[in-house]
Amino acid sequence: MRPSDLLTMTPSGLYCPQADAHIDPVRPVRRALITHGHSDHARAGHGAVLATDETLGIMAVRYGPDFAGATQAVRYGERVDLNGVTVSYHPAGHVLGSAQIALQCGGVRIVASGDYKRARDPTCAPFELVPCDVFITEATFGLPVFRHPDTRHEVDRLLASVRVFPDRAHIVGAYALGKAQRLMALIREAGYEEPIYVHGAMERLTQFYQDQGVQLGEIRKVQAAERPKLGGAIVICPPSATQDLWARKFPDPVTAFASGWMRVRARARQKGVELPLVVSDHSDWDDLCATILQTGAGEVWVTHGQEDALVHWCVTRGIRAQPLHMLGYGDEGEVEPETNVLAGEAAPAEAAT
Repeated sequence: MRPSDLLTMTPSGLYCPQADAHIDPVRPVRRALITHGHSDHARAGHGAVLATDETLGIMAVRYGPDFAGATQAVRYGERVDLNGVTVSYHPAGHVLGSAQIALQCGGVRIVASGDYKRARDPTCAPFELVPCDVFITEATFGLPVFRHPDTRHEVDRLLASVRVFPDRAHIVGAYALGKAQRLMALIREAGYEEPIYVHGAMERLTQFYQDQGVQLGEIRKVQAAERPKLGGAIVICPPSATQDLWARKFPDPVTAFASGWMRVRARARQKGVELPLVVSDHSDWDDLCATILQTGAGEVWVTHGQEDALVHWCVTRGIRAQPLHMLGYGDEGEVEPETNVLAGEAAPAEAAT
């Protein structure tokens, strides 16, 4: 069996004909295999959804309990047979419940990694390396300029600013699913014991994480009347809220943004970010390259992000590679519509470790 017989591109996304199943389809299909709960990968309206229990829970929080005709939870490492295709889910380290999906049939194994990271995250299972013949990778930060620093260093910078400016509220933009909760957990690990305040848009997902046993300490939803009184507090909100009237009600706010894009100074300036925090839930250039080599894959398919650079890197190392030019991904999380990232000035080299 050729890899293209096992998995092929369709207008709805990657499709396995023998299993009659799509991976992270961009439109409603009969059977969907979902890697994780971000809205550009997990959509409502499918006939049946196979995903980890946590991902199914996240989809229910976001779309309501009837988001699909039927659902089936799968454990990490569990094997499911779909018309002779063995399907298994393996930790991707991206967000709670995120998974790589391995398809095996006719002596061929393809691993669709979804979005993934290799850096430590106390809120989800760590990435698991899965040997395969074909590795399907993202390339969100697929350029050599992106080398993410240790997240502990970035959290220390945030807490240092809180100490230096005890009368100013620190408003931190972070994506509502995964990034926000990871940041809360890292802040707690650094020894911060005060309540962490959150925008109302983050309340339900944060509560879901806590219900799953993720320790985040005391989390309080921001009440409108108390905003002027939150000098010295850490407030986490969706990135767009840092520029809204909502944020201006806080005392002399320090605007921060936790994202891998903060590695590029121009992005921080464009967004009016006073305290850029390079905290990413995607692999950086070095981890993307290392992961490809470690899978032992002889062929690599690149789904979205900086596809051409990663494809070129693979080819120069004798690995067959192709960009899939998939549309419909990158609408949530750290994949932004701008692609000419090299037009901006990179952050200082000492920020990368």
